[in-house]
Amino acid sequence: MAPLSLAEALAEVSLDIDTRLDSLISVPDDARAPLYRAMRHAAIGGGKRLRPLLVMATARLFAVDRDCVGRAGMAIECVHVYSLIHDDLPAMDNDDMRRGKPTVHKAFDEATAILAGDCLHALAFEILSDPATHADPFVRSELVLDLARAAGPAGMAGGQAMDLEAEKCTFDLPTVTRLQAMKTGALIACSVEAGAILGKLPPEGRTGLRGYARDLGLAFQIADDILDVEGDEAAVGKKLHKDAGAGKETFLSLLGLPRAREQARMLVDQAIAHLKPYGAEADLLREIARFTLERDR
Repeated sequence: MAPLSLAEALAEVSLDIDTRLDSLISVPDDARAPLYRAMRHAAIGGGKRLRPLLVMATARLFAVDRDCVGRAGMAIECVHVYSLIHDDLPAMDNDDMRRGKPTVHKAFDEATAILAGDCLHALAFEILSDPATHADPFVRSELVLDLARAAGPAGMAGGQAMDLEAEKCTFDLPTVTRLQAMKTGALIACSVEAGAILGKLPPEGRTGLRGYARDLGLAFQIADDILDVEGDEAAVGKKLHKDAGAGKETFLSLLGLPRAREQARMLVDQAIAHLKPYGAEADLLREIARFTLERDR
C-alpha cells in the first residue's frame, strides 16, 4: 500500500466520511425532516475526524478493504458526534458553538437535539451490524461489542458523568486521568481497536496498539486542556476557558503549563515507542501522534 501523508489522509478521510453521511442521512419529505437536518448539521462538515482517521491508519497495517474501513470509521464518528450534541445541551456543558457553527440545540431546539443524538447513536450500531461493513459476522459482533463498551458507563458516558461531578468537588491527578481516559480516551482506543478487529488481529497481538491508543488519548486531552487556555476560539470553533470558569480540575490546573507540555510530549514518545514492532506501514499512526501536539483545534 502506497505511503500516505497526514495531510493527504486527513483530506481523504474527511471527504469519505462527509460523502458517506450525506448519502446515509438524506432528508425525507415528511415530518421527520427537521430531525434529519439537525443530524446533518452536527455530523457533516467540520471536526478533526481523528477517530475515523485512526481506524484507517490502523487498518492500513493489515491491508483491510477501504469500504469496510470507511463504514467502521463512520460508525465511530456517529457516536462521537452524538456525544458532542448531548454534551453541548444546557443540562450538560451548555455550549453555544461547536465546530465553528451554532450547537444543535441552538440551531434547532433542545428536543430535536436530543433526538438527533439518539438517532446518531442508534445509526452507529446499525452500520456496524450491517453485512456491508464486513462479511464475517464475528468481526461485526466484535466491532459492536467494543464500541458499546467504549460509549457506555465504563467509557465515554461514564467519563462525562465524572466530568459533571468535577464541578462539585476537587479531583486529584489520578482521578482526572481516569476521567479523561474514559471520556476522551475510550473512543480513541476503540478507533484503533476497530482497525485491528477489521484486520483480524487476535487480541493477544493488540498489546502494542492498545498502549499506543492509551497514551495518544491522554496526550490528546492534555493538548486540549492547553488549547482551552491558549487557543484561538475562531480556530478551535468553540468557546474556550470553560473548565476554569466551572472550577474543574484539569491536567493543566494540576500540573501547570510547563509540566503539562512535558507530560504530553512524553506520552507521544511512549505512544510511538509502542509501534516499534511495525515498520514504515505504521508511519501514519506515528504522524498522528506527533500531530496531537501541533494542532490548533
